[in-house]
Amino acid sequence: MSAQLPYAIVLDDHPLVGRGMAQYLQSIRPEMAVHVATTWAQAQQRMQAQGCPCMLVADVWLAEGSSLNTLAQWRGECPGTPWLAISGDDDPSILQRARGAGAHGFVHKQAPPEVFGQAFAAVLAGGEWYQPHTASEATATPSRDWPVTPAELGLTPRQGEIFALVLRGLPNKRIAMMLGLSESTVKEHLTGILERLGVKTRVEALTHLRGRRLVLPQDT
Repeated sequence: MSAQLPYAIVLDDHPLVGRGMAQYLQSIRPEMAVHVATTWAQAQQRMQAQGCPCMLVADVWLAEGSSLNTLAQWRGECPGTPWLAISGDDDPSILQRARGAGAHGFVHKQAPPEVFGQAFAAVLAGGEWYQPHTASEATATPSRDWPVTPAELGLTPRQGEIFALVLRGLPNKRIAMMLGLSESTVKEHLTGILERLGVKTRVEALTHLRGRRLVLPQDT
């Protein structure tokens, strides 16, 4: 029997997003197994079965809220495992909050896959990755995508606000907090958005918008 491969965990509460990151990492790190967990409970089950991973990639926002406190506690259990924080949140304090919780690096979800791969490699090698690449910086770069309004997509103004936050990779709970809505209301709106776009999942919605850039009225 061959020796068990070293492994990494991608912790993201959007399964398809997590799988996409895992598949990309697997393609550039074939010598490593990459597993996806959508909750801390799943990640802990994996660690109990296989021991501490050689690397952890964790979304700052999970369905149950911020993961930073749990991540700080987790460092005591696996002090030798570096972790890379990721987030779709544009809050400029997120990077420093992640760093303060003990993250060895931070990558915004809008960063290109190549940047994500470079950050992963740097942190895995024992370094840090805190380049000032943020969503606000990304939006400052002229976009080649065709601007489109919520109305042009057949969405209401509220659905447009929610869809804009979905495009940033934020979970329903975080969206609800930012807009002052209940999480169930956000889910209802998201269902309506997917139906209006003719898709079934968030990932399909992202693909549907490819080549176009959602612009809200206040952005114009």
